[in-house]
Amino acid sequence: MRHYSRQSRFLLAVDCIIFGYDGQELKLLVIQRGFQPWKGEWSLIGGFVQQEETSEEAARRVLKNLTGIDMPYMEQLHTFSRTDRDSEERTVSIAYFALLDLQKYKQQLSEDFHPAWFPINHLPHLIFDHNEMVELAKEKLRYKAALHPLLFELLPAKFTIPQLQHLYESVYNAKFDKGNFNRKILSTDLLTRLPDKDKLNSKKGAFYYKVNAKTYKANFHSFMNLVPDPGKITGK
Repeated sequence: MRHYSRQSRFLLAVDCIIFGYDGQELKLLVIQRGFQPWKGEWSLIGGFVQQEETSEEAARRVLKNLTGIDMPYMEQLHTFSRTDRDSEERTVSIAYFALLDLQKYKQQLSEDFHPAWFPINHLPHLIFDHNEMVELAKEKLRYKAALHPLLFELLPAKFTIPQLQHLYESVYNAKFDKGNFNRKILSTDLLTRLPDKDKLNSKKGAFYYKVNAKTYKANFHSFMNLVPDPGKITGK
């Protein structure tokens, strides 16, 4: 006997906001929808939760189908349940956001989805309420990045302080004071300086750094206050 037989049924989906960094700015991964409605329009990557899986398992399955990897960093964002959000059928979507090194994984993206990276501050119109999802993910990312070092998940194995600053500026859509940013980041002991320099992007050359894995792991959930004094930040 089905105890809930009088209750209406609806679909449960997941949608994934995937952020990547190309060394200059934060970007969002979107695909062209392959079926109606809105076939050919830009969309977040998503899918339906199956009977035998949790929403997180569904999100990881969807992302692995696209990237070929288990996503290094992913967390649940919000549940979107507006009754008219999908014109075909009542669908509730649980949104997740994920961070990955764009340079490392861009060659692994399945071309079946027609993937494309767009600068986070210059996005196309997305289907349904996907733009709303992205805006909420940006707010969550800014809040968490001010306190925790999660943006380091977007970085390649070695990087310069200017590249790291460009990442933070892209996330916050603001300019940071260079000296203040350097002092703030280096005071965390999250970075280990390497002997080689990037001589292509500056006359003197900027030292490369790598993440100190031990310090990073120990402090990932600590409140580190990584963003410099807001009074030192100016809008772009």
